[in-house]
Amino acid sequence: MTAAFLLFSRNRMALAGGVILFIVLLLALAVPLLPLADPDVTNTANRFRPPFSDGALLGTDHLGRDLLSRLLWGTRLSLAVGFAAATIAATIGAAIGVVAGFYGGRLDNIIMRGVDMLMAFPYILLALAIVAALGPGLLNALIAVAAVNVPFFARNIRGITVGLAHKEFVDAARLSGLSRPQIILTEILPNVLPVIVIAMSTTIGWMILETAGLSFLGLGSQPPQADLGSMLGEARAALISHPHTSVVPGVMILIIVMSINLLGDGIRDALDPRLKSGALSRPMAATRVKREGPVPEPTLDGILTLEGLKTEFHVGTRRLRAVGGVSLAVRPGECLGIIGESGSGKSVTALSVTGLVASPPGVITGGAVRYRGEDLIGAPYERLRAVRGGEIAYIFQDPLATLHPLYRVGDQLVEAIQAHQNLGRKEASAKAVELLRDVRIPNPERRIANYPHEMSGGMRQRVGIAMALANDPEVIIADEPTTALDVTVQAQILSLLDDLRRSRDLAIVFITHDFGVVAQLCDRVAVMYAGKVVEEGPTRSVLEAPRHPYTARLIACVPELGGGRRRLEAIPGLPPPVDRLPDGCAFADRCAKVRPVCREGDIPLAPQGDRAVRCLFPEEHPSREAAE
Repeated sequence: MTAAFLLFSRNRMALAGGVILFIVLLLALAVPLLPLADPDVTNTANRFRPPFSDGALLGTDHLGRDLLSRLLWGTRLSLAVGFAAATIAATIGAAIGVVAGFYGGRLDNIIMRGVDMLMAFPYILLALAIVAALGPGLLNALIAVAAVNVPFFARNIRGITVGLAHKEFVDAARLSGLSRPQIILTEILPNVLPVIVIAMSTTIGWMILETAGLSFLGLGSQPPQADLGSMLGEARAALISHPHTSVVPGVMILIIVMSINLLGDGIRDALDPRLKSGALSRPMAATRVKREGPVPEPTLDGILTLEGLKTEFHVGTRRLRAVGGVSLAVRPGECLGIIGESGSGKSVTALSVTGLVASPPGVITGGAVRYRGEDLIGAPYERLRAVRGGEIAYIFQDPLATLHPLYRVGDQLVEAIQAHQNLGRKEASAKAVELLRDVRIPNPERRIANYPHEMSGGMRQRVGIAMALANDPEVIIADEPTTALDVTVQAQILSLLDDLRRSRDLAIVFITHDFGVVAQLCDRVAVMYAGKVVEEGPTRSVLEAPRHPYTARLIACVPELGGGRRRLEAIPGLPPPVDRLPDGCAFADRCAKVRPVCREGDIPLAPQGDRAVRCLFPEEHPSREAAE
């Protein structure tokens, strides 16, 4: 709750809306205590007095009634009706939606067809019909406004409930013996409650407008009782001659509705976990670049080189240093493996290459990324667009998430080809079939018409590889492409990538958690920790004789088959938070060899034999060193 409030407080527009609405609510609640004139007492001798008159701060209306008093009493009434209508609509609509979504089947069909019938009528016409049937009056207007908004809540909550009804935690509740009503109250309702609150916060303003509209037409509040809508209705005859009688309630409606909408947006942003994580944010076309130092001179040799790359996430006043000065190079026909714990900066490093880190909040703050000598950091968007998928391609971890679920895989491959090549539809389709054949998908002429969900995980991953190869790139970045696959399919994918690398002379950057994958595929390996490379060198050398204590502990955590009994190691503690990295070695708090000097100043990535190690007291391997 505290985190949600802090997130809400950073939204200045929502905060302003909340402050304004709080002031309005405070005035509305304090109305009985304020020294105001009776809002219903007429005095025709004082009719249409202008604002700032003696005894009438906002003037008087056509019957000489004090506008300030009627405005505050009317605001109190409009707010009460709006909030009551929202609460009634949300309660009834949510109950209908939860029952329909959870029980499903014929009950769901009957309920939702009834909801569809209600939604087929325009809101205001349906409200007018209900009031016409019940008769004019504020209570009847409240019933009408609540009734026409029940379908909105029912359909929204039903959609959420359908997605929850077959989740594992609901199945577990069924297996524990809970009844359906108990499951709804204990498992479903807590999960849909934030959605109900969000929907209410964004519809209260609309309900106040609907109530004001009915009162404006004479179907809501009846004389002499005032609400904001009836005040507007009574003042419309004097709109030209005495506009202040219309402006006063109109401005109050504007203030209330705008403040509620701004507040509702802030509540939605604070409570919706997708918005809190940034999943629904609208990123820039390329990662924002704000270098805080000079561009490093080229010192590494390769088709793709990273030199001193720094990428951060700026969240409020926090600076999350995800990548803290990474230097790597990969040559044509070579496979470079990047390994490390989750959160070590591997994926952010890969996405930074072509500016794919989402901004906001991502910012590249230093270093250089050179493709064939050209620095891609800060390059024009058109150049980055040409590089992405054309010269540097990506294979992502979950193809079911990266492939569009509503398009056939063939259409997606054709789109990727035509984005970089001037080919017609027929030629592009033929090439798409050849690509599927190259990645060993059987019967590609038929498979090209499949949707992603019609393929197995291994098939989808092959489609992802085919899409990466569509424009004959020179560099492929594979971000854990085999993590979700079983060992048999994983072996096939690795063999396929290795064959393609050798046949096409591809440079591959392979990100993984698995040392077995590194040993099978990679020529060199870089081990990352807390946003930095701590060890880099030939794969065989690093795996057989790791120098950095972190690398050694990682390898010790890997179980071995057929090697007899041995203790399965674990690395104590957790990686440091990247917004509060310690001085010196980031691994010091988890290292058994730590000494006071390890915590003093930055430790460089220093050459040591056939590799580079970021450690003052590296691991020693006498037999290996003697052999060298």
